[in-house]
Amino acid sequence: MTVTARPGAAVVTCAVTDRALVAAEHEAAVAAASAGAVVTFAGVVRDHDQGRAVSRLEYTGHPGAEGVLAAVAADVAARFPGIRIAVSHRVGPMEIGDLALVASVSMPHRGEAFSACAHLVDEVKARLPIWKHQHFADGADEWVGAP
Repeated sequence: MTVTARPGAAVVTCAVTDRALVAAEHEAAVAAASAGAVVTFAGVVRDHDQGRAVSRLEYTGHPGAEGVLAAVAADVAARFPGIRIAVSHRVGPMEIGDLALVASVSMPHRGEAFSACAHLVDEVKARLPIWKHQHFADGADEWVGAP
């Protein structure tokens, strides 16, 4: 399920999906005449973690993950009046360089846009029930964030 809100709504897009994420789509979704700043965070699958070479990974989400993501976005929207939010987290197998998380916000001014985007990403990372299964170049693997 993807939440797509009416024009003028604070949370424009919110999704947990197995589709490839596109940062430009998130930026376009939050565009508004009132927005003097659009800030986007793109969480990219990297080729290392804590000194170990990563070859690929897979994200697995709790069935309620999208509802949690919507609640996080709504909480951030309530804290930052005038914000527009588009946020998505990808699940499933991913390769190095793929986007795992995209968060875009627009606000009237750049300072508040940077602050709001950072807060949104921090809250997503802290609250979203999605777990990472990393596969290392040496054949080992590990789960990160799993209960």
